[in-house]
Amino acid sequence: MADSVPEARPTKRRGLTIIGASALVVVWLAMMIGGTGSLDLALLQWLYAAHEPAVRSFAMFVTIFGNWQAVIFLSLIAAGWLLSRGHRHTALLLLGITLIGRLLVELQKFGIHRLRPSATEHLVPVKSLSFPSAHAANSMILLLTLALLAPPKEQRWWTVPLALFGTFCVGISRPMLGVHWPSDVIGGWSFGAAWVLVMVAVTERWPARKEPVAKR
Repeated sequence: MADSVPEARPTKRRGLTIIGASALVVVWLAMMIGGTGSLDLALLQWLYAAHEPAVRSFAMFVTIFGNWQAVIFLSLIAAGWLLSRGHRHTALLLLGITLIGRLLVELQKFGIHRLRPSATEHLVPVKSLSFPSAHAANSMILLLTLALLAPPKEQRWWTVPLALFGTFCVGISRPMLGVHWPSDVIGGWSFGAAWVLVMVAVTERWPARKEPVAKR
């Protein structure tokens, strides 16, 4: 009986991961199908910060951390730090999850082809399509991956909530600036979280987090 307990724990974790990822996919699908309606518009107008200078300034600052340039730069910095600690596989996994995830977000935009909201003035320039929000998805992918892979498992109780708070701030800045429907943001968060959960679960048997610190 004692030997079966360690084997049951990974199985239970995988089951919870499948349930969680499936629920996130359902949310993503609901946002894709039901977005841009009257509720979405009402939430957009409620969050819009054009006439609130302090809130607008906050949104314009935090949204920078969801730009693709910032996400790639931070991913490279984090991977470099992991490499310096001797965690080569974890560094490669981080780059793979973030960069492939970003590509998948752009493919969704192209395939779904949802237009940006036009009921509010865009307070920052935008060039791509609307669903899902790349800022929300990319920040979720980067921060949640870091929170799950970089620290020891016993520290996830605070790294994961911190990552979720960071991506919440980045994501919510987009409707504040009038450049995304709220459903775009929720769809981006949902996809990003599902992608990270699946990839971390698939690769959890890798020796990435068991590598010794690099010898000097």
